[in-house]
Amino acid sequence: MSQPPPTLAEITRAIRNVPDFPQPGIQFKDITPVLGDGRLFAATVDALIGRFAPGQVDAVAGIDARGFIFAAAAAVKLQAGLVPVRKKGKLPYQTIEESYELEYGSNTLAIHADAVKPGNRVLLLDDLLATGGTARAAATLLRRLGAEILEVGFVIELSFLQGRAKLREFPVRSLIAF
Repeated sequence: MSQPPPTLAEITRAIRNVPDFPQPGIQFKDITPVLGDGRLFAATVDALIGRFAPGQVDAVAGIDARGFIFAAAAAVKLQAGLVPVRKKGKLPYQTIEESYELEYGSNTLAIHADAVKPGNRVLLLDDLLATGGTARAAATLLRRLGAEILEVGFVIELSFLQGRAKLREFPVRSLIAF
């Protein structure tokens, strides 16, 4: 007899805290225990794409690097393309770039100039919403290419950092809030 799918509470319990990573004062939310359990991983992906069906999404964009994991699995389930949004200098073809601030520094994201076509319906995924700078930069890149962003989804949201405020014009959904 098959087991019922894991609950969000079970997924939440599997996320481990790593203090002072990647630098002192940061409480890192480690999702690798979720990824290492096939049931938890599948349930997390299903929850992220829950309101979409194959044919409703043209592409799933994943943000470097852990967003790739969820975006790839979601793209397969939705029978959609996969768009990697990478850190500057990591993509081999012509790119457009967007710089942003994050909770412990700044960075620049890039996307291939032909990653999506105008009007493509895109689901943007990442593992964590903190200050919102990374997701905002990724959404800006997709919009510059003419994409329609259906939703920006996250496994975890650090609510106290108010990152959602930087994404006001997009539908935002987080599975777990801390």
